[in-house]
Amino acid sequence: MDGSHANAAAAAAGGGEGTQRTLNPYVTGNSVIAMKYKDGVIMACDTGASYGSTLRYKSVERIKAVGKHSLIGASGEFSDFQEILRYLDELTLSDHMWDDGNSLGPKEIHAYLTRVMYNRRNKFDPLWNSLVLGGVKKGPKGDEKYLGMVNMIGTHFEENHIATGFGNHMAVPILRGEWREDLTFEEAVKLIEKCLLVLLYRDRSSINKFQIAKITTEGSTIYPPYALKTNWGFAAFENPSQGAVGTW
Repeated sequence: MDGSHANAAAAAAGGGEGTQRTLNPYVTGNSVIAMKYKDGVIMACDTGASYGSTLRYKSVERIKAVGKHSLIGASGEFSDFQEILRYLDELTLSDHMWDDGNSLGPKEIHAYLTRVMYNRRNKFDPLWNSLVLGGVKKGPKGDEKYLGMVNMIGTHFEENHIATGFGNHMAVPILRGEWREDLTFEEAVKLIEKCLLVLLYRDRSSINKFQIAKITTEGSTIYPPYALKTNWGFAAFENPSQGAVGTW
């Protein structure tokens, strides 16, 4: 048996260190909702993380600042998100060391993430995340707001409002109907909270502990987690299976 086969056998037997990949997501975060508003970009998600179908962790922060001009939010496997944050730390450090008076904006960081996710997908070793990248940076036309997403297979796009996970089905229709480019921050928060409540009522993986962040030309702000007022007295909640075909 040659050295490589011996190492592989030892790793399989638990006697050595082998390459480890995320074959299936274990600890996963839920939907991320983001949209542009009058002064910048706002982003929100809950702070829950599920171990399988169990809501195991209740204080997981999934929105982080990236450099001077960007925010990133992630749904999906949390350990893979931590790996992505390490990549971004290296990227922003390398960019800072050039010391050329410029810094990476949200458009550049989003482009970088699309290449990372697509590269890992092609290695059959994907990072099991859907990422939302938003930010504001001065450009040729003044302050330019940017919002984009990329998923685990490298599919990416730019939009005025984005929702990942279950929010892609439940929150996007609300955003399409009520979003405006001239929303104030207070109006944007109300619209985001409306979407978060819809998900809380209908998504079993959501919890009533949310975090909102914003980024403008003045920088990023990630607010402390808080809860929303809920009402569980709706008739449809009291007997949700009434009239449904095939139920007991």
